[in-house]
Amino acid sequence: MFTVCALYHFTRFDDPDALRAPLLELCHARQVTGTLLLAGEGINGTIAGPCDGIDAVLAHLRALPGCDGLEWKLSTAQERPFARMKVRLKREIVTMGQPDVDPRARVGHYVEPADWNALIRSPDVAVIDTRNDYEVAIGTFEGAVDPQTESFRDFPAWWEENKERFHNKRIAMFCTGGIRCEKSTNWLMSQGVEEVYHLKGGILKYLEEVPAEDSSWQGSCFVFDGRVSVEHGLREGPHLLCHACRRPILPGDRDRPEYEHGVSCHLCIDETSDEDKARFRERQKQIALARARGERHLHADVPDDAPEL
Repeated sequence: MFTVCALYHFTRFDDPDALRAPLLELCHARQVTGTLLLAGEGINGTIAGPCDGIDAVLAHLRALPGCDGLEWKLSTAQERPFARMKVRLKREIVTMGQPDVDPRARVGHYVEPADWNALIRSPDVAVIDTRNDYEVAIGTFEGAVDPQTESFRDFPAWWEENKERFHNKRIAMFCTGGIRCEKSTNWLMSQGVEEVYHLKGGILKYLEEVPAEDSSWQGSCFVFDGRVSVEHGLREGPHLLCHACRRPILPGDRDRPEYEHGVSCHLCIDETSDEDKARFRERQKQIALARARGERHLHADVPDDAPEL
């Protein structure tokens, strides 16, 4: 059993590069894998490992200047959800592409999971899912607006095109773990939206605390690790990952004629050329050969994507 920890914190790091090597060394020593992103605006990531290893990394992070208020959420996985450990330097810890956004200055009103249902069922509230389209496709809140964005960077343009739809509405926003709403609520407020709310702790905290029988959540929640999705109680969901397009699919989708492991699925078969598919087949061949030698290929199936919580 592995402990999975999703974490983020906005703070000022004057020299994030100086933090990288000690953090990576600690994670290796404690058998912790996953991805951590460091930037001048803070830290974001998802890691997994033994419970004492996660505790050691969290203690290290909370001891950094300005990080005593670090947010994190714990869950479990039966198998190791990441193949390796990466600590990356980035311009933003979650990419919105809006240089004036600063969640340290102000954000929307936090709403506890226990109070979320009442808010989003109010007739004067518009509920907006800030996640990517492939995440929304497998689950979202009842009545939520899907912007159908391919990345978080697309959200400001979508709002500009659609803001008249939400005239005289209070805005309630949510994402996987809360970090995207820290930025999106700050940005909306800078655009003159007066009443903005967001789900504290994100979908993960809601699924952890709100019983299924009282829930307004429909479907599964996509996560950026080997579990692919989680459900109420943060139990592992039914989804698999198409290792060609990195979208979630169901086990039955592997029986569809469009599916070829690591090459295509019904969602992406028309998105890649014959040359692309030939390259993907060669990659899968090399992965199989590495496994036969008892080695792990660089592009083996356990995902290690940078998280967007």
